[in-house]
Amino acid sequence: MAHQPLRPGLYIVATPIGNLGDITVRAAETLARCDAVACEDTRVTGKLMKHLGLSKPLRRYDDHAGAAERERLVADMHDQAIALVSDAGTPLVSDPGYRLVRAARAAGIAVTALPGACAAIAGLTLSGLPNDRFLFAGFLPNKDKARREALEAVAGIDATAIFYETAPRLVKSLDAIAAILPGREVSVARELTKLHEECRTGSAPDLARHYAAHPPKGEIVLLIGPGAAGPPPGQDIDALLREALASAKPSQAAAQVARATGQDRKALYARALELRGT
Repeated sequence: MAHQPLRPGLYIVATPIGNLGDITVRAAETLARCDAVACEDTRVTGKLMKHLGLSKPLRRYDDHAGAAERERLVADMHDQAIALVSDAGTPLVSDPGYRLVRAARAAGIAVTALPGACAAIAGLTLSGLPNDRFLFAGFLPNKDKARREALEAVAGIDATAIFYETAPRLVKSLDAIAAILPGREVSVARELTKLHEECRTGSAPDLARHYAAHPPKGEIVLLIGPGAAGPPPGQDIDALLREALASAKPSQAAAQVARATGQDRKALYARALELRGT
């Protein structure tokens, strides 16, 4: 039976992050009924369309797409149904699709969102970390200084922080978390929905040692639990200071523990000096 065409507009379609069985019925129907699909990589989306037994015009729209391509897509939306997909997961989550949505809304185009798979949310639900409040912060920067600043920016936020990370940079990021946010509970969720799915939760130093000995593969969601008003359960301030003092001066150790726990920095510095002297 032939599919009825969709009304013109922009359709934001979430696609699987690994397991093709996670495509929703509504997403498959929308891809079958749309006039064209805007996608990051036509090869990746082409495989999904083939799996679904569909053939539609695929139009490249990624980080390198400029205003001209965006304008062409919006112009076509006045009389065509355009589906927007990313290579995996929910479009606009750590990709440039928001510019297309803003342009479509400014032009009076109807925008429809179809929810579905999202690696950040899947990782959060697996981690066991507090999920009543969370902050998704995209990819951790590659450069050491920028990575440190990104971690420092979430230090005072009472929420689980969620980052995307690549396998080759994971150990370095875990080392940075251990130094900047000592005592935090951390989760590494990787290969989500795939055959070798894994989620490990523990301290940053322990996880760093594990992945240094067992280099990871695949795409990674890195989650950092919120700091506490006092010491994390099972640890005291002295333990946190000793951990920080192993690789930092007393003033730096005090600053790190203050960020992680919300305790007074001057008092922590005084205690760090005492511990360093023992």
